[in-house]
Amino acid sequence: MSSDITVAGDPLAAPAVLALPVAPPVRPAVARLAALARQHAGLVAAELDQVRYDPISRWYKRLAATEDMEVWLLSWLPGQSTGLHDHGGSSGVFTVVSGELHERSLVVTPLRRAGARERVLTAGATRVFGPTYVHEVTNMGTEPAVSVHVYTPRLDSMNLYDAGEDIARPSFAPLRRVGVERSGDQW
Repeated sequence: MSSDITVAGDPLAAPAVLALPVAPPVRPAVARLAALARQHAGLVAAELDQVRYDPISRWYKRLAATEDMEVWLLSWLPGQSTGLHDHGGSSGVFTVVSGELHERSLVVTPLRRAGARERVLTAGATRVFGPTYVHEVTNMGTEPAVSVHVYTPRLDSMNLYDAGEDIARPSFAPLRRVGVERSGDQW
């Protein structure tokens, strides 16, 4: 059986709520978060005319929040990108609602950076990631894209990184943090 849910990052670093399956099927907590992302993606897909697009930066709107998780809607015009970042210790799930997004992720271990992996995520694709996951998401297509993101615990910061020019090459050098974005200040 195939699935369009993929799990990203170091599986041993994910908290129990997002623990990777040892064998199929997907663990209930992961499936619950993925289902929540897909539920919101379905609602958004039914009302895509309500999504806004900002020519300067990605547009975003918080759709739901509880004490331990939140759901965000993002729109991406061609060329818009997150830059290389982590999620400040939060784990998450994102689903592409429409368009396609290009993801470049780093495999980072305590001892070294093993290199980059790239993938194209089309409408319906869902990614699950743990709290140490470092990636960059970009709309490299010619059409706008829309995605829904779920974070647990609630996203309160994102560390921004510069991996240098040759990001795909393995390295023992740590990532260079170039900034921090904080909830309430930047979003």
